[in-house]
Amino acid sequence: MLHITLRQMQIFAAVARAGSTPAAAQDIGLSQSATSAALNELESSLGLPLFDRVGRRLRLNGHGQELLPRVLAVVDGARAIESWALDDAAGAGGLRIGASTTIGNYLLPGVLATFRRSLPPERQAQWNAHVSIANTQAIASQVAGFELDLGLIEGPCHEPELTVMPWLTDELVIVAGAGSRWHRKAQDDGAGVLPMAELARATWLLREPGSGTRETIVQMLMPHVPQLHEGIQFANSEAIKQAVSAGLGITCLSRWVVADALASGRLVELATPLPPLARPLSLVLHRAKSMTPGLLRLVEHVRRGLPEPAA
Repeated sequence: MLHITLRQMQIFAAVARAGSTPAAAQDIGLSQSATSAALNELESSLGLPLFDRVGRRLRLNGHGQELLPRVLAVVDGARAIESWALDDAAGAGGLRIGASTTIGNYLLPGVLATFRRSLPPERQAQWNAHVSIANTQAIASQVAGFELDLGLIEGPCHEPELTVMPWLTDELVIVAGAGSRWHRKAQDDGAGVLPMAELARATWLLREPGSGTRETIVQMLMPHVPQLHEGIQFANSEAIKQAVSAGLGITCLSRWVVADALASGRLVELATPLPPLARPLSLVLHRAKSMTPGLLRLVEHVRRGLPEPAA
């Protein structure tokens, strides 16, 4: 007979996340006394203390740290069973999808539209999903914590619990504002190429630390431009596009991101002595993830990829 329950494990995970029984109780909609009682019952059943009590705060001790990933996997598996049972068609309803910002803003909408069309006609109108968009580091962390069912990321993954599957190749281009001094310097060069010395002197507008775009660009440029002169940091690529258009600096972004601005003439692509710049986009899943039929269907759909963007 099992002596611990899913409810106890869910409460343990909530307390570990919130750091106290009052905060955990509020998160999961229980009274503080019921939350404390369930936590005490779990520790009693296991015969192990799971937290160190520091004032009013609860911090995972060594036993709790070892138990948490096991509990998260079990709770996630139970949630997957419920999802599968409630969605008796494709099992695809309510999937929690995460994407880093470039993918989330420019690729994911098309992926989800074609996925919905792939469902049986009677399921398409009712299909729904929960989408989170953040930088690569945040998305990978949420997949590792079973807060998301899968993630699509554009930078290196540093979470050892995740399986990383190659998806698409993303071309990166260096752009400046039309008529900016960097555009003029490139035009002044006989070959229409911005010299390496100008790249080293230029003001670079980049994403914030934790962004996959930023990490990839810095790694690619470092062998050629060891010290980037960095200007303003931005939390999204749209803001960078507007700042570059205004002449505040140059940047390197996905062709998917800048395609509209290049087509309208607000931005210009700078030819440089650098080799072609590209990065892999990846799909990430937790190694212990319970794969429902709907999640499998979505993963297979995503891995079929998308057409490359027009040049």
